[in-house]
Amino acid sequence: MTPITPFGIPLEFVLFAATLLGVAVLHHHTLAVALTGLATLIGYKLLFTGFHAGPGVPGLVAHLQHEWVTLANLFGLLMGFALLARHFEKSHVPVILPKYLPDDWKGGFVMLVMVFVISSFLDNIAAALIGGAMAHQLFRARVHIGYLAAIVAASNAGGSGSVVGDTTTTMMWIDGVAPADVFHAYAAAVVALVVCGIPASIQQQRYSPILKNAHAHTHVDWGRLFIVAFMLVAAMATNIVVNTHYTEQAGDFPWLGAAVWLALLLTVKLRRPDWELLPETAMGTVFLLSLVTAASLMPVEELPTASWHTALGLGFVSAVFDNIPLTALALKQGGYDWGVLAYAVGFGGSMLWFGSSAGVALANLYPEARSAGLWLRHGWHVTLAYVLGFAVMMATVGWVPHAPHKTPPATPASLAR
Repeated sequence: MTPITPFGIPLEFVLFAATLLGVAVLHHHTLAVALTGLATLIGYKLLFTGFHAGPGVPGLVAHLQHEWVTLANLFGLLMGFALLARHFEKSHVPVILPKYLPDDWKGGFVMLVMVFVISSFLDNIAAALIGGAMAHQLFRARVHIGYLAAIVAASNAGGSGSVVGDTTTTMMWIDGVAPADVFHAYAAAVVALVVCGIPASIQQQRYSPILKNAHAHTHVDWGRLFIVAFMLVAAMATNIVVNTHYTEQAGDFPWLGAAVWLALLLTVKLRRPDWELLPETAMGTVFLLSLVTAASLMPVEELPTASWHTALGLGFVSAVFDNIPLTALALKQGGYDWGVLAYAVGFGGSMLWFGSSAGVALANLYPEARSAGLWLRHGWHVTLAYVLGFAVMMATVGWVPHAPHKTPPATPASLAR
């Protein structure tokens, strides 16, 4: 059947925009809105347009087969890292931490710097959840939404210049982009951290001051701290090994999510995880996977010509549109400065709570963050930080498109194009 294109816009985009609007307005019913939007999109494509892999049910099945590894990895990471964050909280390290932090707004800022550093060598989801667990203790469970936005921003900024720190940079590495080609994203990320981190820390200090003294008789639970370290090392090592020895066959299994859960299950006898967290965490996880799946159904076949203007715009788009397909399209198109793109699609998702997996994961711990209006109102500094960080990177590093990292075969078919 003929696709529907109101005002020349494919209906898929209209349905996806309506879903995101519903999430923003009905933030107490985000899961129902996301699932309804996904079901509507699938129904429309079954009846009218078909899927990237073909028409009808066979096309849908082929599409899901292509996406299932990404979805399974996200599911495993979000569920597993929620339990990791609770282990970290119960290790009592967050309770003792104030002893080593300044007892004013600078303490909150130092904590954001810690999240930034953790995310540079570990997945940004884990960094955001560890930051959320620390904030829960440091601020007596009263965490300002502006500070929650800054935690997400710090985790996304820290991962933007590292090929093991964010899903999008890992995708670039898998595709053949050299790790050094994304490192200069830190020219913008460091600036962005300072621009959003300082006002967010002041917001938090006024809302609920940092604990001034550690509990005198609190002791670190080294067993739980070992579990946290073991899970993090397992995730990081698996990420490095799989990406270094990547093959098409290796890419057909969710190794990262499996490694996190294997490490968790191997340590069950040492300390019992808080399994009671899983039902609520699962709802937030299914919500994110619904949006990611819906985004993958969009008929985005190409991006505008690669330029710094396009990269800047993709940062704003990534706040509402999953950055994984955006990155995949950019890699296919080529001609980008990969460090600039890594910062744009990585940090840009921090501008809304559902714009990145780190934001959705943190919202599982702090449900009050599931309001786009409050996030934009109190997290205004994140958008400002994105723009200023981008401007500084353009002024210092500039736009230097990288040479193609893959040489397509010179077949007659390709020459004919």
